[in-house]
Amino acid sequence: MAEGLEVATPHGPARIALHAPEVVTGLLVLGHGAGGGIEAPDLLAAADAAEGTVAVARVLQPYRVAGRRGPAPAAELDEAWAAVLAVLTRRFPGVAQVHGGRSSGARVACRGAVAADPAPVGVLTLAFPLLAPPRKDGTRGDRTPEIDAVDAAGIPVLAVSGDRDRFGIPPAAAHREVVTVRGDHSLRAKDPIRDAVGPWLAALLAG
Repeated sequence: MAEGLEVATPHGPARIALHAPEVVTGLLVLGHGAGGGIEAPDLLAAADAAEGTVAVARVLQPYRVAGRRGPAPAAELDEAWAAVLAVLTRRFPGVAQVHGGRSSGARVACRGAVAADPAPVGVLTLAFPLLAPPRKDGTRGDRTPEIDAVDAAGIPVLAVSGDRDRFGIPPAAAHREVVTVRGDHSLRAKDPIRDAVGPWLAALLAG
């Protein structure tokens, strides 16, 4: 069953596109990229990969609900994400959760995973941007600590990136599986993404 939900957050309403079967044994929560939305090809592919009794919630952050393209500060994104997770946890009590998203949404999911209660059983990152856009002096900020913190917490991660992603590709780690597909940061190759996410998600939730 598909439905739309509006969730109050400290920074305005967020919207959730929720697809939930009658019996739910797993929940996949996905966030969007900085200037995009929940209809991004890789998010739709990941949602399609969730089968059977897995519910999928695609989350539109408050700044996008308000019509702004420029992303909100990280702290605001994280607080809105936490508010959404709290609502979904009440909606699906005791259900194993997998958190994820694309680009900026992947960063939010990683930052939130180590603090979430309940903790997710896994994190899915699509086009996680290891490097920030270049500064005026040519240097680039390093976001590796955000995804490494999830590995340090022992939470399994599947990182899917385009093989030509200008923002970098996460390396494999103890609890991190990395899959590269043909493409750039936009990750438009839906079939390879679906093929990578489906088995990983099924095995993770079965465990």
